[in-house]
Amino acid sequence: MKIERIEHIGIAVSNLEEAISFYEKVLNLTCYAIEEVTDQKVKTAFFKVGETKIELLESTDPEGPIGKFIEKKGEGIHHIAFAVDDIDLALKETESKGVRLIDQIPRKGAEGLKIGFLHPKNTLGVLTEFCSNK
Repeated sequence: MKIERIEHIGIAVSNLEEAISFYEKVLNLTCYAIEEVTDQKVKTAFFKVGETKIELLESTDPEGPIGKFIEKKGEGIHHIAFAVDDIDLALKETESKGVRLIDQIPRKGAEGLKIGFLHPKNTLGVLTEFCSNK
C-alpha cells in the first residue's frame, strides 16, 4: 500500500449553507462542488486547499452516520481521508495488520471515488478513510 497524500478532511456540519458561507466569506475559499450521496445519507460541499480538500458533510437523515455523529459529538472533524494507489490492496493489507475495517470492500463515495473506512477503535480514535479513483 502506498499513501499518496491527504485526500480530504471531512467536517460534520449542521447547516451546509451556513458552513459554505463561513468558508467562503471568512476563509476566502471557493466551494467548487456540492453533491448528495444518497446511500450515505449526506450532502457534501468541497473546497480545495493546495492538493488537499475540505469536505463539509451535512446529514440528510438524522439516523444517518453524520446525523448520529452530530447528535453524539456535535459539529467538527469527522474523518481524515488518505488517497491510496490501490484501495483494495490498502484495505486487505490494513486488515492483515489487525485493524478492524468498517468496509471490507470499497464502495462509491463523493466525486466518483472508491472509498473504504477503518474503524476508529483501531486507529487511535480517528475515523480513517482510504480513497482511490482507480
